[in-house]
Amino acid sequence: MKNALRSIFVFGLVLISFFSQIIASPRVSTTGNQTKQLSVASLPQADNSQWRQLFNGKDLTGWKHVGPGSQYVEDGLIKSHGGMGLLYWTGEMFGNCTIRVVFRMRDTNSNSGVFIRIPIEPYEEWMPVFYGYEVQIDNQPELSKEDDYHYTGMLYSLTKPLAKTGKPGPEWNTMEITLDGLRTIVVLNGVKVTDFKEGDPVPARKFDFEPFHGPRPEKGYIGIQNHGDKDVVFFKEVSVKPLKK
Repeated sequence: MKNALRSIFVFGLVLISFFSQIIASPRVSTTGNQTKQLSVASLPQADNSQWRQLFNGKDLTGWKHVGPGSQYVEDGLIKSHGGMGLLYWTGEMFGNCTIRVVFRMRDTNSNSGVFIRIPIEPYEEWMPVFYGYEVQIDNQPELSKEDDYHYTGMLYSLTKPLAKTGKPGPEWNTMEITLDGLRTIVVLNGVKVTDFKEGDPVPARKFDFEPFHGPRPEKGYIGIQNHGDKDVVFFKEVSVKPLKK
């Protein structure tokens, strides 16, 4: 009963956050064929002079961890023990920006994710899963009996890859996640792999650990996941810059 009441409470906060932002700003147009174009030339442009590093390469100042396991800094990288938990940036909520994450898998393949549009400050590890969006990190979802909707760069369980450009460990990957109003664009290693707008059709939920369907806010908290000792991903950069409108 407590879990049910907490879910109802959080969902109510999601709706309040979403509709308050809808009233304050216009919706993104859902017309056109942008989702069929793989070129990054048409993407909203961010101001290259304003990259701001959220990870200082030395410690986790500005970050907070919730859930099992832990994350720590070693050799200039964010590493982790155990899981499943979430390390999130406490300073602000992000919208109308590009988030750049540079990461590599410890092994040939590993499982993690970058969380965006989290409606309230996370207090445990599952709330962001159900009520935010997870930009997945997993080049071989079939090993977990999952499909392409769970591949690296996808909004977990919601979008299918426009391209598959994930690099196996120990190669480095660069993921740029653009939040343009209610539109979410993911470019992985220079190629657009996801282009999603609120209201686009999504498949039915297949597993109980997949996110609940419904609107997400224009602005939200962001975080990175520690999935477990068998699925470890190292992060060397998390930075953000505003969109140039």
